[in-house]
Amino acid sequence: MKNMMEAGFGRRTLIKSGLALTALAAPPIISARGEVPVRIGMVDPLTGILSALAASEVEGAKYAVDRINKKNGILGRQVELLVEDSANDVGTGVQKTRKLIERDKVDVIFGDVNSGIAYAMSQVTSELKVFHIVPGGHTDPITGADCKWNVFRICNTTSMDAAAVTTDLVKRFGKRFFFITPDYAYGHTLQDNFVKNLKALGGEFQAEMLPINTSDFSASLIKAKAYKPNVLLNNMGGLAQINCMKQFTQFGMQKEMHLGGALFELELVKAVPADAQSGSWAMEWWWNQPNVPEVVAFVADFRKVTGKTPSARHWFGFVAVESVRLGAEKAKSLEGPKLALAMEGLELPPDVALQPGKVFYRAGDHELMANIFVGDVHPPTTSPDDVFTMTTLVDGEQAAGTVESTGCKMVHPA
Repeated sequence: MKNMMEAGFGRRTLIKSGLALTALAAPPIISARGEVPVRIGMVDPLTGILSALAASEVEGAKYAVDRINKKNGILGRQVELLVEDSANDVGTGVQKTRKLIERDKVDVIFGDVNSGIAYAMSQVTSELKVFHIVPGGHTDPITGADCKWNVFRICNTTSMDAAAVTTDLVKRFGKRFFFITPDYAYGHTLQDNFVKNLKALGGEFQAEMLPINTSDFSASLIKAKAYKPNVLLNNMGGLAQINCMKQFTQFGMQKEMHLGGALFELELVKAVPADAQSGSWAMEWWWNQPNVPEVVAFVADFRKVTGKTPSARHWFGFVAVESVRLGAEKAKSLEGPKLALAMEGLELPPDVALQPGKVFYRAGDHELMANIFVGDVHPPTTSPDDVFTMTTLVDGEQAAGTVESTGCKMVHPA
């Protein structure tokens, strides 16, 4: 299949139930009205340790595309979603981005879950003046020191997540932390931000920086036991985080220290045994919001269509597509520079924001200002997906700080 993909044969393959949606090179399809569809290119690691998170982002985007196409599409044109596998590799991600833009003629690019790939993709999209949304790559420079006029982000920065969680962990459990962190862009900025917040509170720490695909955490966990922290922060992602959680509980360490970190996402919580479903974390969106009618309706429909409860990653993909629709309607265009200007300050309507309060793209850095759901992970209670209880709803803009503090100096093309 990979050889066919690289050669550009075939059309598109859609695989349901959380698997990958793969787009192969295809000539533009003309609708019955004679219009070329709006083409959205999405690059995500459909294979590798982050594949479960990527699959959910793709599924959320597909759900939004289907919903929009039933309502006359974007600017009266139907929408196509073309998805390519970055294979969790920077070079591959850049190659697939260029293919989607130069050969498949997409109007917009989404991606990548891997922050390092998302950043590299942004170099290409900026150069080629294509509007780019990063649904779920968190490293700060994307909307910080290396922000770009054409790039908008849905998920939080690592500084936002760390700011939302650190104070809660210190207040409840103590100031002595041990970090297990992935050695790539996301991990570096996340740990740096945790350390900054921890030191401001008078805390201390030790840390292990490990390859993103680490599977054996025994040596790091032994070091953690010896350090005797109040909290072990598992900053790994995907399969690596799952393996670390399993080994943490196999060592019986949950009896010696609290567990926590920035993110323990629904896909991953459900993949670990009950005794590893624990700790204090942030969710960047959560499905169980009974007092928000738009969320109740969305969750019910998403379950009807997909058979799944939506996660934050599903919401990222959904919001990405809906943002293109909203921005294009405002700009009356899909041209990168016009779309980018229209998106600055854009507020998401309640049926897209799916949470309380104002949710909007900040003009100065293009970061989505959404709530952060801080709370505790636990084994299922009322349903298999009821594995998190929110304790604090943190305002995203408060956690983000000022635009000036991010280092972003936005420059639009002439």
